[in-house]
Amino acid sequence: MESGLPELPPARRAILVALRKRGEARADELAQVLGVTASAARQQLAPLAAAGLLEHRDERDGPGRPRRVYRLSPAADALFPKAYEELTAELLDHVGAEDPALLVRAFDARRRTRVAQARARLAGVRGFDARVRELAAILDEAGYLADVQPLEGGGWRLVEHNCAIIAVARRHEHACTTELGFLREVLPDADVRRVAHIVSGSPACVYEVRPRARRPRPRGAGAGRAATGAA
Repeated sequence: MESGLPELPPARRAILVALRKRGEARADELAQVLGVTASAARQQLAPLAAAGLLEHRDERDGPGRPRRVYRLSPAADALFPKAYEELTAELLDHVGAEDPALLVRAFDARRRTRVAQARARLAGVRGFDARVRELAAILDEAGYLADVQPLEGGGWRLVEHNCAIIAVARRHEHACTTELGFLREVLPDADVRRVAHIVSGSPACVYEVRPRARRPRPRGAGAGRAATGAA
């Protein structure tokens, strides 16, 4: 049900709204809201229940079949409007106005938490390419619609087709700065460069991730250690 509440058929949308307002209701009560028969209401309830948007309990007032009472499931809550992004951005505005340094520390703390979580997941992944692909999977699961494409000459193009924190990023550039820092910390053996930016008008945030060339060992370093050990 990723389409959201407005895209549902009118009768099913009306049922969900009625249950949101009432808390719970029987099919005959919902039929009155819709202006249809109880049988017709049940026909609308069935696909909602099959989609995991409804829960029910059975109540028995006496002999006969129990009456089914419907309520919204936790999954249905996502269909109703939310303003989390706006609230978060507004609160950060207030924090920045009161204490700019605190705002920077808050973003840095978020970066450190993300870095620790990503490093724990990548700990058992061997090979540069495999770690970049796994990092893309981590970002994708976080809502960034991320994928990777191979670069000529080695390395990867890491593409975030969606900014999961766009409302914040448009008002606080430190959000994007810490995103770049996050990638560089998680891949310490890579050169990471941002080449496209959603906030600047691009359709995606794009990073070029190339393995950093290993520095050659100084001549004689191994022999020196051997001599030291022999001594």
